[in-house]
Amino acid sequence: MSAHRTPGAPGAPPAFEAAVAAVRAVRLRSEIVLSEVPAPARIAPFAVAVAGDVVVDGDELATGRFILLHDPSRPAEWGGDFRVVTYARADLEAELGGDPMLGQVGWSWLEEGLATSGALATGVGGTVTRVLSEGYGALAGRPASVDVELRASWTPADPADIAAHLHAWGVLVCTVAGLPPLPEGVLPIGRTR
Repeated sequence: MSAHRTPGAPGAPPAFEAAVAAVRAVRLRSEIVLSEVPAPARIAPFAVAVAGDVVVDGDELATGRFILLHDPSRPAEWGGDFRVVTYARADLEAELGGDPMLGQVGWSWLEEGLATSGALATGVGGTVTRVLSEGYGALAGRPASVDVELRASWTPADPADIAAHLHAWGVLVCTVAGLPPLPEGVLPIGRTR
């Protein structure tokens, strides 16, 4: 089965190959540095994954993963034959750590990314986690920090439009990094790989 995980491997369904080609062709904002990484091996018969870091002036502001799973048997819990699994993480200002709305705000970043990218999805679910780190003893001089991590998955309503879902993830990871949205009509011009 592992040979089928590799895009282009014999036996990979045409729908999966088309989705992989769409993922590889997507151009995101220039601040996102993408690379294809090994996909999980046990979740679905076919998968492709990319890792992305939001880098501005040499500083990594956020990181994440976008994983596209394909199972022609259409698992009932997916509601389709494709499933997107995402992850985004960034350090935030310590004052935000105590904000009781941080989870709801973080989730709204995902919803806005899907909406602004036109990525229609069903079965959207996930978590927003915050971790407050405070230094003590020899580390007492370090300022407190907050990490926010959003994990989500969903089923694309139209598997032919996988590019919109990768764009939605790109919007999410940039929002988590604190970047303002691109103005309407402005296209990203950066490299993706």
